[in-house]
Amino acid sequence: MKKPSLLFSLIPIVFLVTLLIINVIIFKDNASYGPNQVALLLGALVTGLIGFYKYGIGFDIIEEGINKATSNALSAMIILIVIGALIGTWILSGTVPALIYYGLKIITPQVFLPVSCIACSIVSLATGSSWSTTGTIGIALIGIGEALGFDTGLVAGAIISGAYFGDKMSPLSDTTNLAAAMAETDLFTHIKHMIYTTGPAIIISLIIFTIIGLTNSPTSLETGSIQALTSVLDQNFNITFWTFIPPLIVLILVRKKIPALPAITLGILSAVVVACIFQQELLQKMMGGSFSFKAVYEVIIHVSYAGFSIESGHNVIDKLLNRGGMEGMLTTVWLIFSAMVFGGTLEATGMLQVIAETILKAVKGTGSLIGATLGSCIFLNATASDQYLAIVVPGRMFKKAYDDYNLAPQNLSRALEDAGTVTSVLIPWNSGGAYNAGVLGVATLSYAPYCFFNMLSPLISAFLGAMNISIIEKVNSRSE
Repeated sequence: MKKPSLLFSLIPIVFLVTLLIINVIIFKDNASYGPNQVALLLGALVTGLIGFYKYGIGFDIIEEGINKATSNALSAMIILIVIGALIGTWILSGTVPALIYYGLKIITPQVFLPVSCIACSIVSLATGSSWSTTGTIGIALIGIGEALGFDTGLVAGAIISGAYFGDKMSPLSDTTNLAAAMAETDLFTHIKHMIYTTGPAIIISLIIFTIIGLTNSPTSLETGSIQALTSVLDQNFNITFWTFIPPLIVLILVRKKIPALPAITLGILSAVVVACIFQQELLQKMMGGSFSFKAVYEVIIHVSYAGFSIESGHNVIDKLLNRGGMEGMLTTVWLIFSAMVFGGTLEATGMLQVIAETILKAVKGTGSLIGATLGSCIFLNATASDQYLAIVVPGRMFKKAYDDYNLAPQNLSRALEDAGTVTSVLIPWNSGGAYNAGVLGVATLSYAPYCFFNMLSPLISAFLGAMNISIIEKVNSRSE
């Protein structure tokens, strides 16, 4: 097979980036709900045509590359679909509402900024979604911050820092599952390895937010918004610590290194049991007043595949809790599948290897390899305007290089998340930046300087890579 030139290898990338930019301009926040998937498939088509007509690569070879790429991500896509059911049942059981309820209760004027960051971390950890967190509880916290006299950019920075910390560390997060899948490492091994970079980043961020909050000296807190939220939660759910049983079970299973799929499945089953015991009033309301095995079964199945739905009379609560279900994950699965088709085509034609080799010529060791990974993720966030692509493409590009350097796959997955996931929100034309600016009502460039966690994550990752700290070799990966 003739080796492609760098020029022709870059044509599909330029073509794809052009389409993605057009999609963001035309479709804005809806770009990832279909247009980007079409762009990825068209990019794969262009790649395949160049490979076939220019370099004589058979379509059977290209198809084999696509099959290999999509099969590598199959487990992640299955987990994402099951996570949809987990989110729905955890809301039904009162687990997510209780986490939100107690998180809101601890907010006080003196530590509003760090506690806002922590509250968003809790919600995002529970839901696995930074976007849902900033678009719901984040809106309420922006209003409270304005009442206190805080700069809205500063408050948005605290909200986003917490939301992306939770998203990054949650086993329910699609990007967390995707990064692990791209590096071909275990989900919980990936999360554990991120502690070395994510832990210092969030601790430093909280310290900075605490110092800023204390120097602003807020004297009173507008508690109406918080009380309204907690009151609605209390009226619609039985808020009790017993609802923390499902996440506790999952945490215990994770601690015992049980694989993600059975751990999540048991998390769903335990949530169903908790809902039947502690949320009977809610179940009766959802069943129209009756309480029979058939009616309960119908509600549980519906919540599992279609998500939870409630009309509480409070817009923020409804937007926060009306989510989940397997259906809700299908768009993300579609996007991942389309991205893997594009990546598989690039790899099968040899174009991905040519691009990677060009970048890797500047790599002289582990530190520069990790730096190249981080830089590529940020570059793709700024050009491709999508955090999923910023994870998928570098993941495919650098996987072999990490193997060649005898580095455990969790080193790659951590670098992908340290730059690919968290920097998307800092770029105005990226889907992450556009979405958060829209829902929070704060311009991207106004909040970006205060997203300390998002800026610190890639910097700490680069530093640890350069210093060869917490870098795991393959021979030691099992002990990690």
